Amino acid sequence: MKKIASRRTFLRTGAAATTGALLSSPSALLRSALTQPGSSMKFGLVTYLWGQDWDLPTLIRNCAASKVLGVELRTTHAHKVEPSLNATQRKEVRKRFADSPVTMVGIGSNERYDNPDPAVVAKAIAATKAFIKLSHDVGGTGVKVKPDRFHKGVEKEKTIEQIGKALNQLGEFAEGWGQEIRLEVHGQCAQLPTIRKIMEVAQNKNVGVCWNSNNQDLEGKGIEHNFDLVKKRFGATTHVRELQDKAYPYEKLMELFVRMDYSGWVMLEARGKPRDRVVALGQQLALFNSMVAKAQKIIGKKG
Repeated sequence: MKKIASRRTFLRTGAAATTGALLSSPSALLRSALTQPGSSMKFGLVTYLWGQDWDLPTLIRNCAASKVLGVELRTTHAHKVEPSLNATQRKEVRKRFADSPVTMVGIGSNERYDNPDPAVVAKAIAATKAFIKLSHDVGGTGVKVKPDRFHKGVEKEKTIEQIGKALNQLGEFAEGWGQEIRLEVHGQCAQLPTIRKIMEVAQNKNVGVCWNSNNQDLEGKGIEHNFDLVKKRFGATTHVRELQDKAYPYEKLMELFVRMDYSGWVMLEARGKPRDRVVALGQQLALFNSMVAKAQKIIGKKG
């Protein structure tokens, strides 16, 4: 097993390599970057799980150090960016991000709309509206939500329609706050044909799909077919796990994103427990950049 570089060594050598590459031929590199499909994609962090115990100053500092310059803030975690914040506290959060190189991409809520009890769904919709206002106030652009599960005795099509209608309601509300509703491919609804059906009901333009890199992506006719089912409805965020995981075809996924010239955030929702998460974040960014470059080369040859 290779010895993991220290944080100082990693950051120093990474910065030197980047600077050297830019100085070698800045105009050519800039022209190349601007003409390559997928070059507008950005790499960020979902604070579940790697950032769950970082308060907000630590989170921003660590993201800046690793050059992973975007975050989706998961509710209930140590950074404490919650609907309970008052107006002054929200302005402080917004200013912290504005004064840093890190983008506040949005809020990762845990709200879902599958329950057969209308009162439960109404409560979830109300809670999501509070997150929409919060995301707006702290500088984000959207809120992640979940479709979740099916219930015994309830027809699947009824649940699908119920989720879709709730998303339409939230999409309309979010538009007034300059926000996007991001439906994470999640739970018992994680099969992409199911997500496709939900989105056929949820026609509001402010509702997008957040690809979540699940095992279900590989089912049926495979990842490319499933990707194509929903790619026209992708929102501004997508989730991946550690990119070196061979159990999931991340190189193929990056090729699919590059081929469609996706311009949103690819957000790391990591599961492992590295010794130094800042170094690990930087390593994930390097893997992402390498995979994107490889995909661009493949697509360039095919073109």
